[in-house]
Amino acid sequence: MTKINEWLASNTFHHSQYWDLLKLVEEKEKQNLTISLCIPTLNEETTIGKEVIIFISELMKRYPLLDEIAVIDSGSTDKTLDVASTFGADVYLSADILPEYGEKKGKGENLWKAIYQLKGDIIVYVDADIKNIHPRFVYGLVAPLIYRPEIKYVKAFYDRPLAFSQGVRPSGGGRVTEILTRPMFSLFFPELTAIIQPLSGEYAVRREVLERIPFPIGYGVETSHLIDVYHQWGMDAFGQTDLDQRVHRNQATRSLGKMSFGIMQTFLNRCESLGVINEMPDLGKVLYQFQAHDKTYEPIEHAIVEEERPPMMEIAEYREKFHPND
Repeated sequence: MTKINEWLASNTFHHSQYWDLLKLVEEKEKQNLTISLCIPTLNEETTIGKEVIIFISELMKRYPLLDEIAVIDSGSTDKTLDVASTFGADVYLSADILPEYGEKKGKGENLWKAIYQLKGDIIVYVDADIKNIHPRFVYGLVAPLIYRPEIKYVKAFYDRPLAFSQGVRPSGGGRVTEILTRPMFSLFFPELTAIIQPLSGEYAVRREVLERIPFPIGYGVETSHLIDVYHQWGMDAFGQTDLDQRVHRNQATRSLGKMSFGIMQTFLNRCESLGVINEMPDLGKVLYQFQAHDKTYEPIEHAIVEEERPPMMEIAEYREKFHPND
């Protein structure tokens, strides 16, 4: 507990520490850093426009902290791409990036392909469903990387009220974290319990880290990142920033069950590959849920396979683009 407390005291921040954006931009330019924002999307037409407008107006035009803003899309069938493009974001279909490696469906696929497509020394990922979007969702995460060169990976944490049609509930959210992820970390990787919201979709990472870790394409991507960065660089590589509050849409319990199933696959596979657990049996790939029809119960099967993309440094096209002299 002493080590966790020491880490919390030294590597946990609040976005208000970084209110002076002019100073932050000056320090970024002094280090000759470039920063890219990636927003992964799938049918986010109701929220993507506001995110793009705020980030471009506040963090590109008013304070030039970001060098590019890109939407990486999984194949939206609504107006997500049109809205994002109209308001000034660079828009890419995930399927069009490194097409020779095929197309896989999942948020992790978009995050992985962003490493190849975007140019920044730092990439900050922000989910597209945030209803109270604010520039702090970016500067609060990149600032520790700019001011603390030993930190490589900064996660967001916040209060997570859930948005309903009749208003905002005063508490809630983070159910998978508290029921699944935190207990599993407590059992196998106790130091990682210091990460207050390990599944948050907002984080900023140095390219030198992103290009060296594999990416599950589905629900397990955030969990695998934490384990892999911890294994390779230790807790000192992490930071976390309190962003106060994040308002987002609710998810049904059944959806959280599917998420948990994917995270469990990734978690157990990591434990085996790192030698934390030996001789694991073959894991099932089908999640069973049930729904009732009068007095009968119908099983619903969900096939969920957490495939992984390799570290980007293993991709020849990436090495040719970013490390041509290696």
